[in-house]
Amino acid sequence: MTTTLDKPTPDTPDTPGTPEAAGDDGRSARSIVDAVFRAREIAIGGALALLILGTWLANPGFLDDQGVKDLLLNSSILVLLAVGQSVVVMTRNIDLSVGSVVGLTAFACGHFVSGTDHSALTVVLLGVALGTVCGLVSGALVSFGRVPALVVTLGMLYIIQGIDHAWAHGEQINAVNVPDGVLSLGSGSVLGIPYLPLISAAVLAATGYFLRTYRSGRELYAIGSSPDAARLAGIPVRRRILAAYAFSGAIAGFAGALWLARFGTVVADAANGWELTVVSAVVVGGVAITGGTGTVWGAALGALLLTTIGSALVVLKVDSFWQQAITGVLLLAAITTDRILQVRTTSALRKRSRR
Repeated sequence: MTTTLDKPTPDTPDTPGTPEAAGDDGRSARSIVDAVFRAREIAIGGALALLILGTWLANPGFLDDQGVKDLLLNSSILVLLAVGQSVVVMTRNIDLSVGSVVGLTAFACGHFVSGTDHSALTVVLLGVALGTVCGLVSGALVSFGRVPALVVTLGMLYIIQGIDHAWAHGEQINAVNVPDGVLSLGSGSVLGIPYLPLISAAVLAATGYFLRTYRSGRELYAIGSSPDAARLAGIPVRRRILAAYAFSGAIAGFAGALWLARFGTVVADAANGWELTVVSAVVVGGVAITGGTGTVWGAALGALLLTTIGSALVVLKVDSFWQQAITGVLLLAAITTDRILQVRTTSALRKRSRR
């Protein structure tokens, strides 16, 4: 994707005639990349459809009203986390602390509202605020401190878990002490569709629109493709990476508040181990671990696929161990596919530029 980034411009959607839209070579390069990842997302969607169809044929109860509702609810929080994680991965970084942030914010929000009549909005705002702080700490160390993202976020994972366990002291937040207004956020629905998947879909759509339409969203892709080139082009690389981590943290905090609303009962190690599941969903969904390519739509499909695999194995009465094995196979296959596509796309772009 060829863009003109020499002079800062307002962060507004592109309109015909802007520098970003100029140049046949840029449009050709972008069309090739877009076609590759549209095909990738279609393939994931096809695999998801086949999995659902096969499970339904084996057990028709899989797609009854309650089965569909459970599938949507079970995937909602993972889809949210995949959206936040994908924004970070696009910048050639990673956030391994999202699972621990969910656990911390879920417990903190539960402790804050336990025995009170606070509203769901208060819980959500608290969760987002706590998550954003965690994301800013990680982002500052990665972007301004220049500490490797793997080291920073792994350290944050253990720090947050330690704080959570020291705070909890084995305490458990019980659903009977959580206000009904908060619980209704996790159990309520509109026209038969639960709130949680609707919330996830809204966040997904807004993030996808921003990344594709706004300059600062596309700059995240440029940073992931080549941080040095992005810096030379005048992109504020450090600030963009900091913003990506803040967004991931905010989404994780939001997910923690929704976790409390969904389950009511919360312990200190809520969402323990989810960070690897989130990364797997993002990579399986076509967001390259090396940054610069992929979409949040693909990440959401990856999250849906992993969730559906888990639900299908339960319905088919298969040992849950196989879910981890299948996830590992899909992860390796996705990374291999990314590498093959990267080589072929680069070759196609070079041939096009020679013409």
